[in-house]
Amino acid sequence: MCIRDRYQRRVHGDTIIKQNIGQKMSTTGKGGKARGKTASTKQVSRSSKAGLAFPVGRISRFLKQGKYGERVGAGAPVYLAAVLEYLTAEVLELAGNAAKDNKKTRIIPRHIQLAVRNDEELNRLMANCTIADGGVLPNINPVLLPSKTGEKSKEGGIDPSQEV
Repeated sequence: MCIRDRYQRRVHGDTIIKQNIGQKMSTTGKGGKARGKTASTKQVSRSSKAGLAFPVGRISRFLKQGKYGERVGAGAPVYLAAVLEYLTAEVLELAGNAAKDNKKTRIIPRHIQLAVRNDEELNRLMANCTIADGGVLPNINPVLLPSKTGEKSKEGGIDPSQEV
């Protein structure tokens, strides 16, 4: 058996560590009982550790590749994923209510537009955003509405705006 067959190369940063394939890695140093992770330990994603549906690892990769800073802390992508998940859930809940009000089962951009523009905080957050195919909020200026016919002036039925 060749040496290459017995050893697996593992890359940690800039150094290459050779590890015997059949053995567990010890974390305590010489001898001693291995207390760290073993080879049979199942991997758990950072999203599931944080209890999130949004991908923490992908957000971490985007933060690093985007050069937003020299270094990215371990908590930053988790926090950002939690914020994005909360905002998404909020918008989808309000858009679902708007779709239900219109007797629809599918959310379309119009429902997202109605949800965002009717909510004060989301409207402030997305004030400079344009939602494609969202339309506008239904709004008629009260001046343009016809005046009520039951209301007449006390002075002989003459409209005050018509007086000279």
